[in-house]
Amino acid sequence: MAGLKLDSVGKSFGELAVIHSVDLEVDSGEFVVFVGPSGCGKSTLLRLIAGLEDTTSGRIAIDGADVTETPPSERGVAMVFQSYALYPHMTVAENMGFGLKINRVPKDEIVRKVGEAARVLHLEELLGRKPKQLSGGQRQRVAIGRAIVRNPKVFLFDEPLSNLDAELRVQMRLEIARLHREVKATMIYVTHDQVEAMTLADKIVVLRSGRVEQVGRPIDLYADPDNLFVAGFIGSPKMNFLKGIAGDRTDAGTGVRIPAFDLSLTLPVAAGLAPGMAVLAGARPEHFREVANHMIALPIEVLENLGGQTYAYGRTPDGDQVIAEARFLPPGWRGATLDIGFDADSVLLFDPASGLRIR
Repeated sequence: MAGLKLDSVGKSFGELAVIHSVDLEVDSGEFVVFVGPSGCGKSTLLRLIAGLEDTTSGRIAIDGADVTETPPSERGVAMVFQSYALYPHMTVAENMGFGLKINRVPKDEIVRKVGEAARVLHLEELLGRKPKQLSGGQRQRVAIGRAIVRNPKVFLFDEPLSNLDAELRVQMRLEIARLHREVKATMIYVTHDQVEAMTLADKIVVLRSGRVEQVGRPIDLYADPDNLFVAGFIGSPKMNFLKGIAGDRTDAGTGVRIPAFDLSLTLPVAAGLAPGMAVLAGARPEHFREVANHMIALPIEVLENLGGQTYAYGRTPDGDQVIAEARFLPPGWRGATLDIGFDADSVLLFDPASGLRIR
């Protein structure tokens, strides 16, 4: 196992900067997930760590050694791509051991390492099969096994589950989580799926436009986001943002009025807000309840029944969408109004101008 450190790492293609001075530390044995929307730079950052792209600025260190100028093959990393990239004419065992073979590793050692990886990934009975005889999930496990046999310092995963169907994605998420517990390796995983990030990561790195927005444990990013982007990206369905106006400050906190629902809240924020300042009040769908301190009448546009959970979609009078978890089905909901509410202590406050959290 080995740690990883990025110091002011940047990447530009000509005059276009795609990674902006990223600083990051990954502890040995940690599972870190890069998450963000398409085009945010997460795969580019992973390729910089792997050495598949040259850094424009900054320094990359693995296990304490500067590898910024080191060729990919000498960095001690192994990468698992979105595409399985298996040789169709080779068996599972041959695919997993091919990298060792071309590096002239003794045959008996190849057999031993492939056997150990196959045991970890439950591939023992498939070692003699060709890729065309495997399911998508099995092929991805073979690709992971090919990385395991190299005994790398750091595993790099670039959206490895995006080609799988929904059921297989869930299954492979569990497989990768189990693999991490068993091999105790340092892993960096790229995905645009925040559910994957929340369920797999020890630590999440949220990226936007080549910049790190926030780094932290999944639950910390969910409960204590630093800005509007993180608050809206982490959590499914996303957080609601209601337009508000700051009022007077008292010993109990700062008053905030939500004109769309004619609500007056008192929030315990320490920042001094000038009366009349525009704010955004963030409330997650799961924080709405049938009985609460602050009730609203939400005209329902769509009711999404997922079996164990039901989400009501509506809009404020000024057109902003509101999503509320409804733990009951109102009869004849089409065109109906749902009376639902939340408590002030579940509300987060943001500055709409800067996007930053008001604490």
